[in-house]
Amino acid sequence: MVWIWFILSLVLVFLLQPWKNNKNKKLPPGPRGFPIFGSLHLLGEFPHRDLHQLAKHYGPIMHLRLGLVPTTVVSSPQAAELFLKTHDLVFATRPSHEAAKHISYDQKNLTFAKYGSYWRTIRKMCTLELLSILKIDSFRDMRKEELGLFIEFVREAARDQAAVDLSAKISSLSADMSCIMVFGKKYLDSEFDERGFKAVIQEGMHLAAVPNLGDYIPQIARFDFQGLTKKMKAVSKVFDDFFEKIIDEHIQSAGDEHKTSKDFVDVMLSFMGSEESEYRIERPNIKAIILESDLESLEYLNMVVKETLRLHPVAPLLLPHASMEDCTVEGFHIPKESHVIFNAWAIGRDPLAWTDPEKFFPERFEGSSVDLRRRYFQLIPFGSGRRGCPGIQLGLTVVRLVLAQLVHCFDWELPNGMLPTELDMTEEFGITTPRAKHLLAIPTYRLRK
Repeated sequence: MVWIWFILSLVLVFLLQPWKNNKNKKLPPGPRGFPIFGSLHLLGEFPHRDLHQLAKHYGPIMHLRLGLVPTTVVSSPQAAELFLKTHDLVFATRPSHEAAKHISYDQKNLTFAKYGSYWRTIRKMCTLELLSILKIDSFRDMRKEELGLFIEFVREAARDQAAVDLSAKISSLSADMSCIMVFGKKYLDSEFDERGFKAVIQEGMHLAAVPNLGDYIPQIARFDFQGLTKKMKAVSKVFDDFFEKIIDEHIQSAGDEHKTSKDFVDVMLSFMGSEESEYRIERPNIKAIILESDLESLEYLNMVVKETLRLHPVAPLLLPHASMEDCTVEGFHIPKESHVIFNAWAIGRDPLAWTDPEKFFPERFEGSSVDLRRRYFQLIPFGSGRRGCPGIQLGLTVVRLVLAQLVHCFDWELPNGMLPTELDMTEEFGITTPRAKHLLAIPTYRLRK
């Protein structure tokens, strides 16, 4: 009997949904979907690929319902420019997200925060104190030291003719560099949780990416049918304890005269209780926000990075935006509170924007003005507009630096005589989409030749 009333309640909610008032307005084309569940059944293991196929039929601006949530999917450079430049302000906020409520302190971090004064304050703080060119350059020696340790590890593997798990080692290197910039030092896995620092981060990212029925049918979120909320609360507790420890360590060392440079937590603590900004920064805000030469002359290296991010963007579906008001785009009505998904994977393979889009061909960028700085909408792995990734400079610096050293210092071959064409490129979908199987390769140190 309880289930009958529950189902009847869902049907009533469906019939009363405000989007039904949009029937007489011209929505973008898209699949009709089923009552209550909408078009969720059309998305499989790789949603970016499924949405790409649907866009081939319905067009680059497509409307569908995911559960009870009206959703617009953008799949071409021209359409992306309309949403991220022409109407950028309307679509500058983030939708509510069940995982973000628990993992990012009720959506208080830079990535998931709603658009407004608070978001502008923390973005300015992060940009000036962590992600500015000057600040990134100040950590040059740190990156050199960490990269030196990494290269020495690979050299030892080369001496033993052993395969290196590049996926794991580069992930670890990136995490260590980030820890030093944000926290002031590296933390051993044992200092974080019995599962390890990187394992818990990966679990948090996995939980944030798992389709949660509560996000698509908000009325059932409280029941946690999939058990995801319980798991997210457990991960959040681990992060919270860790961040409390970090903040306490920084408060205790605040008067240390031997500390010559400030990390990002030091800067955040200097704002705690301050009245200088529109929003006071307190402990929950700090814990939410800390979650987050020669390279320019290496032209071919930069072309390889662009081409790699075109074909394999780190996040094939950019984090969803939401409309703050009704809006008309290209003659289509986009209702208030619609979710907007940008399929960066599809945009990077648009045959109208790229010649031979499925081919890996770095030379396509030779003499081209297209870059990754969020100005060219045919290549937006870092997003664009107000919600574009502020860490693009840091990300590109680390990627190019590591890649340059790996190809400069070593020759590489796949284990067991495997050919490059035999490499399994199957993805593992999530907020980020790495290869499902780690990349193993055997290095040969080449600088002595």
